Amino acid sequence: MSRRVIEALSTGRYWATPHAPFPLDGPNGHDEVFPGAQCISDGKWVTFYKDGEEVWACNAVYAAAHFDFAPVPTHRSSTDD
Repeated sequence: MSRRVIEALSTGRYWATPHAPFPLDGPNGHDEVFPGAQCISDGKWVTFYKDGEEVWACNAVYAAAHFDFAPVPTHRSSTDD
């Protein structure tokens, strides 16, 4: 049986959404991120934020395996609303 290789989340800013919880997960930080949060990855570590406050952090491989990510633009103009 082959294992799927999970790549670390690349450096960048993202909107993170946790995958559906698994009943045996227990307390693991996903509930702090639910239903979604902004995050910043340096390619090794991912820090999650809500309302400008850090709510959780994990390594970039764990994040890639357990969350869905959408890139957040870093440069926005006043017409992007």
